[in-house]
Amino acid sequence: MAVEVKMPQLGLTMEEGTISKWIKNEGDTVKVGDILLEITTDKLTSEVASEAEGTLIKIVAKEGEDVPVRGILGYIGQAGEVVGGAAPAAAPVPTAAPAPKKDGKTTVAVIGGGPGGYVAAIRAAQLGGEVTLIEKNKMGGTCLNVGCIPTKVLLHSAEALAEAKEMAELGINVEVKGVDWNKVQAKKSAVTNQLVSGVTGLMKANKIKVIEGVASFASKDTLTVTKKDGSKENLTFDKIIIAAGSVPAVPPIPGVKENANCVDSTGALSFETVPKSLLVIGGGVIGIELATAYSRFGTEVTVVEAMSKLLPMMDGELTAQLRKMMEARGIKIMTDAKVQSVEAAGDATKVNVEVSGKIEAFTAEKVLVAVGRRTDTEALNMDAVGIAHDRGRISVNDKMETNVANVYAIGDCLGKVMLAHVASAQGEIAAENALGEDVLYDGATNPSCVYTDPEFAGVGLTEEKAKEMGIDFQVGKFPLMANGKSLIMNGGVGMIKFIIGKEYKEVLGVHILGPRATDLIGECALAIGMEATVEDIFATIHAHPTVTEAVREAALAAEKRAIHIPNK
Repeated sequence: MAVEVKMPQLGLTMEEGTISKWIKNEGDTVKVGDILLEITTDKLTSEVASEAEGTLIKIVAKEGEDVPVRGILGYIGQAGEVVGGAAPAAAPVPTAAPAPKKDGKTTVAVIGGGPGGYVAAIRAAQLGGEVTLIEKNKMGGTCLNVGCIPTKVLLHSAEALAEAKEMAELGINVEVKGVDWNKVQAKKSAVTNQLVSGVTGLMKANKIKVIEGVASFASKDTLTVTKKDGSKENLTFDKIIIAAGSVPAVPPIPGVKENANCVDSTGALSFETVPKSLLVIGGGVIGIELATAYSRFGTEVTVVEAMSKLLPMMDGELTAQLRKMMEARGIKIMTDAKVQSVEAAGDATKVNVEVSGKIEAFTAEKVLVAVGRRTDTEALNMDAVGIAHDRGRISVNDKMETNVANVYAIGDCLGKVMLAHVASAQGEIAAENALGEDVLYDGATNPSCVYTDPEFAGVGLTEEKAKEMGIDFQVGKFPLMANGKSLIMNGGVGMIKFIIGKEYKEVLGVHILGPRATDLIGECALAIGMEATVEDIFATIHAHPTVTEAVREAALAAEKRAIHIPNK
């Protein structure tokens, strides 16, 4: 007799799951414990194992379908067996009964499904809102699809390659045969798809309606949604949160738009092969991260930055150290250099750069244009309803409110700090205010992270900014060469630096260049958020051996109390 394969309940609050992928096909022989399929719930992808032995005689729930807990997914039995006297194909698929709509709910629209938009939607739903999210491309936005996540996959692959080549120093003999670029790309796609699927699952778990289409304002409370088939629908809401995001900026450099070898960050994530040479226009976060990755893959990399230093918003002393490290690995870096034009040079591209008043020509197989991003707000029709903005950059107050009542805006479309975690934080603030709370956004604890090798992270004031503001401060530095765990991990390369207020000893800023910097910065952001003093850092016992104990040492150094380095 056939055995039903049912949707398991993986948590107390789970009501349904989405069929991500069938591992077994109809007609396959299965044993107890064999993985039959993968399902997605919330942000998790889980495997469903067979509880019976036999043949998978029928798949009832197809990939992409939502099935309630205990709903039938398929049948295992004997080959040729039918279920209930009829072909298994006729077996009904139970569906979840729609939840009744409650009167009095605040209706909320969120425009954009990136890390700002989907977080805002979830928070609004948690607070009792009836939420609709409108996304014109893919759930997860730039971050999950063509930004933070895929970039980090490339960086991790590049880091693993570099570590493999250095294993001999640790007494491990490894033969590195090269890079299987197709597998690198496949891993990038797999991670991205899993996270996007997870966000989609979160929308369902929180009863958020998702509409694929482009939203524009028809009135102050009504959106016109243009769907992919060209049809249009007008929808009215009590509250609207704009999370429209951003797109790569294209500078007005002659020849860039016309040259197929010139790509933005999206294109640089999907090269068909690892380029032999790459010229990067722009020494900001995107340019430096991808320069680091491709250099590790064996690409000859040149970075051209118009300003006097790389990563202009980061601590100048540590930025200079990072530059030296990059140059020592063979990356050519030019600052105070401006690209004048781009032109074809056979299959490659010639880039004409003004350096010290002279024009120098550089030839590269590919050119990455990474001069920043611009807001993606053109389609919103904001002028029709009077939403204040500066050339597409939406103006808001610290409640994330625009000048139009009940309309909020968050994230990259503000044109200020274009970081995923900032958008998420602002999304929570906007949702809470839209649902009747009274909260303010404070960006003081916002960390900046650069996933270079070593990692670079900072929060609060830089030394340069403190001087500019006329603040009386003192500095504590601790070289990671004196930290045991760092010495093991990367040879002790890097430094931790504290900026401390001289009068009250409060933590004003912390900047880290070294292993796990992007993780360590969380403690420092918390310190700034709670207005901690340097004594609070002293009083916190840090585990040994870790990199984080160097955070305490750097704080101690600000008071000339460091234990593991001489105090000057």
